[in-house]
Order: sequence, then C-alpha cells, then structure tokens
Amino acid sequence: MAAKSVSGRPTHMSYYDGYPTYESVAEKRGKAKRAIEKLKKKNPDIAPIVIEGRTLARTWWGKAWNANLERYSDYTNRIVRGRSYVRHGAVLDLKITSGKVVALVQGSRSTPYKVDIAIQPLDRTAWESITKSCEGKIDSLQELLEGKFPKALSELFTEKGKGLFPTPKQISLNCSCPDYANMCKHVAAVLYGVGARLDEIPALFFVLRDVNVDELVSKAIVEKSEALLKQSGRKSSRVLENDDISAMFGIEIDSDASIPSQEPVPAVEGPKRRSARPRVRVAKTK
Repeated sequence: MAAKSVSGRPTHMSYYDGYPTYESVAEKRGKAKRAIEKLKKKNPDIAPIVIEGRTLARTWWGKAWNANLERYSDYTNRIVRGRSYVRHGAVLDLKITSGKVVALVQGSRSTPYKVDIAIQPLDRTAWESITKSCEGKIDSLQELLEGKFPKALSELFTEKGKGLFPTPKQISLNCSCPDYANMCKHVAAVLYGVGARLDEIPALFFVLRDVNVDELVSKAIVEKSEALLKQSGRKSSRVLENDDISAMFGIEIDSDASIPSQEPVPAVEGPKRRSARPRVRVAKTK
C-alpha cells in the first residue's frame, strides 16, 4: 500500500505495521538479480548496470559525466539518492540512443519502473568551436575515448555550460513511479548508470549528444598531417640521394653504374657469378 510521507511524497509501507519495509543490501541485490533473470526470458538484449566495488565510475568519461551532474545546484542535493540504487543493481536495463536514455529500475514493487531521459543535441556553434580547438591535439580516436588528451582539452570539454556535457536545462526527466519529485531516486540511479555505461562504451557519449566523433578526431589528424608535410617538403625524408649517401659514408658512387635487372640469371656450372653492382671508390681525404 502507498501512503504520504511528512514531505507529502508517497512512500511504500508494509501491509502489517504501517511502516516502510526494510530491505538489507543482500535482499535488494537478490531482488534485482531475480528481476534481471525474469526480464531476460522475455528480452535477452537487456543491458543491466553492474557496479564493481564502491566506485561509481572508473574512466575519464564516466567520472566527467557524474561530476558534471553533481556540480549543478539543481541536481547536487537530489542525485545522491540514486547512488545506493545503482550500486545494488537496481538499474535492470539501460540503453543510450541519440538524445535519449531509456531504462528500467527495480523499486519496492515487483514491476520495474520505466525511466525516460531526453537530452538536447549539443549546440552546433559550441561543437564547431570545440572541434576547432582540438585541431592537431588528438592523435587517434582510441586516445580520445581513453581520455588521453591534453589537460587544456579536458578543461574545454568540461567547461560549465559551454563544454560537451549537458546542463540541467537541456535534460528532461520522467519516471513511471508515484514519486512526484522531478528527480526521484530511480531517475538519479539511471543518471549514475549512464556514467557507468560510458565506462564500458565511451563512444556512446557522442551518440547521446548527437555529434559525429569522427569530426573531432579527423580534423585533428588532418591538421597534424599538413604540418608534417610542410616540415618534410616534397621528398620523403626516408629517400636518400647519392650525394647524401656519399657524405654520410665518405664514399663516391658512380651515377652511371648499371643496375642489375630482376630477370633470373641462368644457372651455369662452376663458381657462381656475382650480380652487377654499382662501382664505388673510396674518397681520398685531403
């Protein structure tokens, strides 16, 4: 049965004593595990959030996602409600698509609650500014996704209100639970679950923000390639001319020496014939 708490929000009560039913951590995890097994029978593609240890996020992208949410006053006092839920495995399914997160969260009732989170695409002007700032500074997509980039880019990506991460005004939250709060504990658990999912697949961040990650990396690579071409000139630095070899080894090379052909030499009896080679003369030192 449901009843109103002192704050006016509904809370689930025991049928026997009228007080909220207590569940231990082991009971909550067991309940979530049974719910996952039940869901898998109907939908084998569900993707639950599994937290190993007490750390909610391990990689740069996961940590940056969580830190961005926690620094906004709109969220800082409410998002913490979801920490225990996501740690106990209550996020039974979480999928990220362009501008949207859809999840199922196990609450106090047997049927999971459905959470929908919509996130506005990254502003195109901001994206173009970021890609321009990244030119020549990211060597590969792998380094980007692993968070291995200059500190200046890290600060650029996480700049409050201007970086890659969304503001509360760009996020819409909805949960099927009876809690009237804008951010219930089920929604908060899903928001932390997004950080955990980004640990597994960082590229999903760019899917969520509806931008092409290849633009960020390719522009950087093109800029770097052009700089290298300007430094090397027309000829490759791996090709040595005769004069360069002569100066390097202190020998003179006859430029008119014939080069042996690649045609096979017929076998002959007796000592093997040596193939023709360029004639060299040791340069006399003065």
